[in-house]
Amino acid sequence: MTPNYYAPPPDSRTGVADYAETLRRALVPRGPLPVPLYHLGNNRLHADIYRRAIELPGVVVLHDSVLHHLFLGTLPRDEYVAEFVHNYGEWRRPLAAELWDDRRAAAIDPRYFEFPMLRRAVQSARAVIVHNPGAASAARTHQAARVAVIPHFFEPSEPPDAAAAPYFRARIGVSESATLFGIFGFLRETKRVLPCIRAFLRLHAADPNTALLIAGQPVSPDLARLLETEAAHPAIRSLGYLSPADLVVATAAIDCCLNLRYPAAGETSGIAIRMMGSGKPVILSDSEENADIPATACLRVQPGVAEAAELFDHMVMVSRFPQIAREIGHRAERHIREYHSLARAAERYWEVLCAAGSC
Repeated sequence: MTPNYYAPPPDSRTGVADYAETLRRALVPRGPLPVPLYHLGNNRLHADIYRRAIELPGVVVLHDSVLHHLFLGTLPRDEYVAEFVHNYGEWRRPLAAELWDDRRAAAIDPRYFEFPMLRRAVQSARAVIVHNPGAASAARTHQAARVAVIPHFFEPSEPPDAAAAPYFRARIGVSESATLFGIFGFLRETKRVLPCIRAFLRLHAADPNTALLIAGQPVSPDLARLLETEAAHPAIRSLGYLSPADLVVATAAIDCCLNLRYPAAGETSGIAIRMMGSGKPVILSDSEENADIPATACLRVQPGVAEAAELFDHMVMVSRFPQIAREIGHRAERHIREYHSLARAAERYWEVLCAAGSC
């Protein structure tokens, strides 16, 4: 363990854990941390870290710029309402009570994302680190005094041998000539998995030489039940959790990654950064969280009424014009490797830590 370093353990069910462990190893050679560093996410795994960050202020990393669901999952009703009022004022107390009563819809209802409940965490911190402009805006709105935007780092993996990707496709029953789309990571309603499946089925009806890989575990039982029927089509392959080694091979095997977010929680997707850094085109939601990704290095989909049509159009383009898709992937790779390197991120972290600790 590294003193002053607070994060979920590496085997936790959150991408924050893997990120934090990789960063920890990169910071160790620089010496003892001058102030505590807290990695915060939007679920109960971070509850003890959150409490420690309030008791002993240091530098807070907001992997999600929404902590609303953390409080819904860890506080009783009265304390939840009090925390909401602390963030947004006494006149919002009736809304807090309403949100508590309706909390079964919290995974997808935009109201729970419109009220991030960040005030206590960011006001007490010596500095706040975020990964994108959208998260920075949320932190400042909740009165953070010092906010640093450090892009989510990318650490290249050793590329698999030339036979690995074709073998992976053969193992899951997808021909080498098919256009293979992929959805990866922990599956939540906000990742728009069901709309992605429906867009794919529409595409597959027009172009049967296409396939969809869903490699991840549903976080909610409701979504798991829906996927049992929605993802039952023979052109859809569901694999569940992939080991780091298998994820590297799957990345090489796909032609395009689907990585939508709505409502957004201010997060930068580690999967999207990995895929782009590996030269794959990624279809993203057009949001402030993704504003720092060049328009020529990704494909964007407007959330809302335009989502289905735009997603379908992009998927058609990828399947019909693979050379254009590959060029988008190459541009993404160049951008990510220049601006999202682990060494660059670790240097920026150290600068913020030293400034906060006056070292």
